[in-house]
Amino acid sequence: MSRLVVASQLPEVFNSVFAQHAADAEIIAVPPGLTAPLPPSAKVLVAAPFRKAGGVLPAKAPPGWPFDVRWVQLVSVGIDFYPDWLFDGPVVTSARGSSAVALAEFALAAILADAKRLPEIWIDRAERWTPQPLKLISGTTLGIVGFGAIGEALAPRAQALGLNVVATRRSDKPIPVAGVERVADLKTLFARSDHVVLAAPATPQTERLIGREVLAHAKPGLHLINIARGALIDDDALLAALDDGRVGRASLDVTFPEPLTDGHPFYGHPKVRLSPHTSVHTPDTRINLATQFAENLARFRAGAPLADVVDLSRGY
Repeated sequence: MSRLVVASQLPEVFNSVFAQHAADAEIIAVPPGLTAPLPPSAKVLVAAPFRKAGGVLPAKAPPGWPFDVRWVQLVSVGIDFYPDWLFDGPVVTSARGSSAVALAEFALAAILADAKRLPEIWIDRAERWTPQPLKLISGTTLGIVGFGAIGEALAPRAQALGLNVVATRRSDKPIPVAGVERVADLKTLFARSDHVVLAAPATPQTERLIGREVLAHAKPGLHLINIARGALIDDDALLAALDDGRVGRASLDVTFPEPLTDGHPFYGHPKVRLSPHTSVHTPDTRINLATQFAENLARFRAGAPLADVVDLSRGY
């Protein structure tokens, strides 16, 4: 069997793992963004994001696109970091589920850090040896906005720690995790939840989804955790809710734009915990993506339908 040539825009730390899981493919590193023609023999493109949140996407495809590419594998789940023309041609698959466990663990870490007041309870001298009041997470309620692969990973882990889980889901499909209660709308979810995790894709319909109207219904002291896309939140509305106490804490691993400009209020706000979109940077994400790619590679060679084909209407 001839070796399939795969052009990859990912760094070597990813490509080496891909090569281990797809031994019958030749992985050729290429620059991101399609600034140069791909190798003429490349039938598959592994595409890195074309921009960060808030950046500009190239309006036109490069001359010769799609070259001889028959399949594009994205390294992310959401499609908002890629230009529209990338989806007008070869079949495109996403990395759905590859980082779900990493994101679920990050969300739980944020919940525990808030309840246990980490890191502020850590001390460095004897005169600070005074016990501090902490909170339990057992018995509290977690709301999940957008119940997909992340929700499937997060909900049972949260339930194991004693949290009640409620969720919203755009599709009519039943929620596949026993014990998770589906609620009708965001206002109900925010009113009932002690912690809310945003796990929805960035689409025109979800832009600034979490604004003043939704936050006005938040349970006082709500902890808002965003591991999805910064564009889901109206920053001004969130800052107002933090300042008036409606929201007690915001743990933000994503923002819009990325990075935030110097001087943005989130950097110094006492109720904001900001991290640099780092929740997915775990070894298992690379391994999971490589495994999914290898499985789809076998389907591609066999002429069978690929898994995780992008649905433009859903945003992933």
